[in-house]
Parts: sequence; structure tokens; C-alpha cells
Amino acid sequence: MVVAAVSALFAWYKLRSPGIPPGFVYSNGRIEATEIDVATKYAGRIDEVLVREGDTVDAGQVLARMDARELVAQLHQAQAQLQQATDSRNADQKLADLAETQFAFANRDYQRYSKLFEQSVIASEDLDKYQTKMETYRSAFQSASAKVDADKGTINATQADIERFQTQINDRDLKAPVRARVLYKLAEPGEVLQSGGAVVTIIDLTDVYMTIFLRDIDAGKVPIGADSRVVLDAAPQWPLAAQVSFVAAKAQFTPKAVETQNEREKLTFRVKVQLEPKLLRRYEPWVKVGLPGMAYIKVDPDAEWPPQLQAREPVELLKITPHQ
Repeated sequence: MVVAAVSALFAWYKLRSPGIPPGFVYSNGRIEATEIDVATKYAGRIDEVLVREGDTVDAGQVLARMDARELVAQLHQAQAQLQQATDSRNADQKLADLAETQFAFANRDYQRYSKLFEQSVIASEDLDKYQTKMETYRSAFQSASAKVDADKGTINATQADIERFQTQINDRDLKAPVRARVLYKLAEPGEVLQSGGAVVTIIDLTDVYMTIFLRDIDAGKVPIGADSRVVLDAAPQWPLAAQVSFVAAKAQFTPKAVETQNEREKLTFRVKVQLEPKLLRRYEPWVKVGLPGMAYIKVDPDAEWPPQLQAREPVELLKITPHQ
């Protein structure tokens, strides 16, 4: 029992960060960023890819274009069909208006002669003649109206086709949804992709964080938004300001790549420590996914950051390459 206690104390001593006062929790992790696959919405051939791996792109910037010549041809065909259907509707509407007028006159004659028949002024044969005339014009009017309705249906369907083709043409430009860096170029001009085929993978430069794993006794003290520092192994002299953006609601087994003073089988909680967007914007050329380091979280509001963890910016980098 004594040996086990001594061993645990020695492990804690080796893993702890020197000079960290009470009120803080910490763990090691790696810099991560949200990856986004910019993919085709519709199947088609790639016309051009406008970026290279490593390029920084703004939100809305066109990354690649799909070949839309076939869609343009289909759009022109649909527009011609719309014009034809509109002309047909106009002509059929005139015939329907004429048939309606003829039916209205025939119906008035029939109503008038019906009263004369009731007064025994005319014979039933004469009334039948006007009724037949009225029914004939009624049928002609209904037929003409049905043709107009069919024309309207064709127009609506053709307009829907035009909107669909126009939407697909507009979607030929594959744009970056956020300010990002191109991580991978996955397709080249001339390749034919299915719907949803990825063309480039980008990393969101506004969403960079370090993922760490804390034991339950530490994770329970961490609130969302807690003041934090990220210290990279490559630049330990520059503690970077950050804050907690996520604490898992459920524990998981500690990943093998994470050092912990607890036994491996113990469960831990995943925590995301988010780097400040303004800081990222100033130093985004040096943002590199995968860099290892440590994240420190203040869990006691009254605790003071030790001198070695006071947030500092690597201003020397700005002197080397001024930010545009």
C-alpha cells in the first residue's frame, strides 16, 4: 500500500506543471480546427480549381467551378418552352373569352325562351333548339377553359425547371463558407464527381481550439467560458489567451495519446479550450493543426495567473511578416 502511494505521488510530481498554484486545472493536448469539405451539390465535371493547398481564403471566395455548359443549354431550352407556352396560353385565352361570350348570349336566349315556353307562347321543339345551342356553347367554353388551365400548368412547370436550372448554374461556384486555409485539394479540373463529391478540404481559421481530457474531479469545476491559457511546446514563452467553449456531458476512456496522472482505465471528460478569434486573426499565418501543448484553466475566480502564464502575444512574428 505504501509503495503504491509513493508511486502515485511520484507520477503526479512528474506530470504536474511547476509553479501552478491552486485554483487551476490543466492537461496536455493538441491544436485542432474544424475541417470542412467543400463539395459539389450536383453531379458534374470540374471546370477549374482556383486555390492551392496552403492558401488562405475569405468567406464567400470561389474555390472551384463546375462545368455548367449543359445546364446553360437546358436553361435556354426551358426559356424557349416558356415563351411557347405563354404564346399558347394567350391564344387559348382569347378563344376561351370568345366561347364565354357566346355561351353567355346562348344562355340568355335559353332563359328567355324558357319563360315563353312556360307561358305557352312557343313549342317545346323551339325551346329544345335553344337549349341545344346553349349546351353546345357551354361545352366549347369548358373545353377552351381547360386548354387555358393546361397552358398555365405547362407554364408553371417550365418556370420551375428554369428556377432549378438557374439554381444549379448559380451553385456551379463552390465558395468558402468561412475564412479558412486550404488543407487538401481533392480533385482536379476535368474530373467528374457525383453529387456531394469533395473538391477541397479547408480548416476554419475562426474555430481553432485545443482538446484536453480532465478527470471527473477536475472537469466538474470547469464552467463554460472559463478563462484559460494555451501554451504550445513550440513556443512556451507565449501563453495564449483562450476560454473553455465545451465540456462533455458524458465521460469517456482516456485516449492513448493523452498523458494523465490517473490510471489508464479511468474515465475522463473531453474539454475544448477555444483560442480567441481576434488573436487567431492576427496570427493566422502561424496557425498549425496538430501542434502539441498544454491548456490551463482557471476554476477559482479569485486565483491569480502565475507570471509564466500571463497572456502574451508573439509580437516578434508580426515584425517578421506584417499582417495584411
